[in-house]
Amino acid sequence: MFADYSMGELTAIFAMQGFAGLILFSVFVLMALGLAIIFGQMGVINMAHGEFMILGAYVTYLVSNLFATYIPFAFSIYFFVAMALAFVVTGALGMFVEWAMIRHLYKRPLDTLLATWGLSLILQQIYRSVFGAREVGVSIPDWMMGSLPLTDLIEVPINGMFVMVLAVGISIAIYVLMFRSTWGKQVRAINQNRIMAGAVGINTEWTDRLTFGIGCGVAGVAGSAFTMIGSTGPTAGQLYIVDTFLVVVFGGAGSLLGTIASAFSISQAQSILEFFLSGSMAKVLTLLTVVGILMLRPQGLFALKLRK
Repeated sequence: MFADYSMGELTAIFAMQGFAGLILFSVFVLMALGLAIIFGQMGVINMAHGEFMILGAYVTYLVSNLFATYIPFAFSIYFFVAMALAFVVTGALGMFVEWAMIRHLYKRPLDTLLATWGLSLILQQIYRSVFGAREVGVSIPDWMMGSLPLTDLIEVPINGMFVMVLAVGISIAIYVLMFRSTWGKQVRAINQNRIMAGAVGINTEWTDRLTFGIGCGVAGVAGSAFTMIGSTGPTAGQLYIVDTFLVVVFGGAGSLLGTIASAFSISQAQSILEFFLSGSMAKVLTLLTVVGILMLRPQGLFALKLRK
């Protein structure tokens, strides 16, 4: 197989596969960060997380069409407006879902799984009714098009680099929120001892609602980024939900560093294996490897130590 390629071509192929893995890593990180907040900090199994991502993608699609039709002179900056609106819309929906449904199901993780799975089916049907069953795509601004040549054989797409920069920025923002803000301290206090946190004056209900909303809002931002590298359909979120849960559990629920390390490991392994095998076989082998590691280390790569 490798005899047909020169050393330079092989290096270029592996470099391109590695970069494709970095783009997949960025999508995994953006998806998993929101889920890590909801699942890791609140213990809620949100099976509708992919649909929140797709809602962010549809918001981006609508903003793209709005700018193209009514304010084409500002089309180059539409994505930043779309990203902010995606966060607000998905976050607001997440807070409503927490108030209407999730708050009644705390400490009943299997019930949250069933309830959010039903919610995902409802949202899929709403998307299908409003936007149609066919996939839609957005127009990428001119400054995001094309690629940057690193060598004569290696080129990297600009939109992929933008998604990676966005993933780094969101990761830093989540770190600051979780470990350098009053809200983050309250979330971690509630996670360790809800009764004591309430006793010292923390509004646990509002903190839960805001936490769920921020987790869903981050998923909306992931949906905006997703439009840069793929098309959007009513069921597109289901393609990533299993991988996202796998990333969170493998990294260690509630661990930001573990989520990032897990996303990088799984995305790179899957991308490189796709060069040797089919996409489905690469995913299967990656899944089996992760499951095998979790059998030996069920707490994940980075387990949080809670004070007893």
